[in-house]
Amino acid sequence: MQSIGYGAHRADAPLQSLRFERRTPGPHDVHIDILYCGVCHSDLHTARNEWGNTVYPVVPGHEIVGRVAAVGDQVSRFKPGDIAGVGCMVDSCQHCSSCAEGLEQYCENGFVGTYNGEEMHSGGMTYGGYANNIVVNEKFVLRIPANLDPAAAAPLLCAGITTYSPLRHWKVGKGQKVGIVGLGGLGHMGIKLAHAMGAHTVLFTTSPDKREDARRLGADEVVVSRNAGEMAAHANSFDFILNTVAARHDLDAFMVLLKRDGTMTLVGAPAEPHPSPQVFNLIMKRRHLAGSLIGGIAETQEMLDFCGEHDIVSDIEMIPIQQINTAYERMLKSDVRYRFVIDMASLQNET
Repeated sequence: MQSIGYGAHRADAPLQSLRFERRTPGPHDVHIDILYCGVCHSDLHTARNEWGNTVYPVVPGHEIVGRVAAVGDQVSRFKPGDIAGVGCMVDSCQHCSSCAEGLEQYCENGFVGTYNGEEMHSGGMTYGGYANNIVVNEKFVLRIPANLDPAAAAPLLCAGITTYSPLRHWKVGKGQKVGIVGLGGLGHMGIKLAHAMGAHTVLFTTSPDKREDARRLGADEVVVSRNAGEMAAHANSFDFILNTVAARHDLDAFMVLLKRDGTMTLVGAPAEPHPSPQVFNLIMKRRHLAGSLIGGIAETQEMLDFCGEHDIVSDIEMIPIQQINTAYERMLKSDVRYRFVIDMASLQNET
C-alpha cells in the first residue's frame, strides 16, 4: 500500500518527505488514516542512530491517532470511521510467557516496534506515524475515549503509558508521597496521573520557573533539585519516585529521599549511562532502584480509559510536518511545553 511521510535516510541528514510501501492489509488488519502523531524523544534518538540500531530509511512516530479507513473481514472491534490509536508496538510473538500475561512490551522474542522494527510475517521493516496512514493488526489497535481531544490524546500512546505503567505496578494511590523527577513530555504526564490516583505529588525540577506550571498540572509541592536545603527537607520521606529524566545525572540525590522499602523507577533512556548509585544508599534502607518500559496493550487501554474518566490529556504544541526538524532542535533545548504533535493534514502539501 502506497504511503507518504517524513523520514531520515541517514543519521546526519534532516527528515524529509519520502514515499514508501506499507504491507497489504490482511484479514486481521486495521487500516488507519493518521490524523495526529506525537513527537517522542525516542524518535530523535532513532532518526540520528543514537542507540546504534537504526535501519534506514526510517519513518519515526509511535503516538498515533487516526480514523479507521478500512478493516479486514476478521476484525471485530473496529469499523470504518472509528477514532483509533497505535502506540509503541505493532506486534509480538503472542506465545511466550510475557505475551500470555498481557505484557507484550517484555515479549521474550522481542516486540515489533511501530517503526524501525522487523515485521514478523513479511520480514520487511515497520514505518511509523509521521505519515498519512498505517496498517496494524487489530490486537495492537486501541480505542480513544470519545471525550478526549484526539490531538492531545496522541502522546498518551507513549508518554502516558510510560508513566502510567510504573505508577500502577508499584500501586501508587491515596496516602502515598510520590516524586516525579523532571518536567518534560513524560514528567508532566507523571504529575497528572499520580495526582489523579490520589497521591501527594511532588515535582523535582532544575528550573525554578516551572513551579507555577507544575502546580497547575497537579503537583502539591515543587522542589528545585539544585537547592540542597529543599532536597534535604524531604530525606527518607517518599514511598515512590518516578524518574523521567533522559540525561545522565546523579541518582543518589534522589535515592536518599526514599523511605525504607521505597522504590525509584527509571523511565528516561539517556544516551550515556548514569553514574552507579552508592550501594549503602540501597542496603541501609532496603531501597529499590528499578526500570519500566511502556505497558502491554490491555494496560494501555486501561490507561486511556482512566484518562477518559479523569479528562487527562497531554499539554501540546501543534506543528505541521514541515517543521519537524526545527521541533527536534527545540526538543533538545526543552523548548516545548510539553509535547509536540504533528497535524498530518499538513502532509497534503507534499502530494
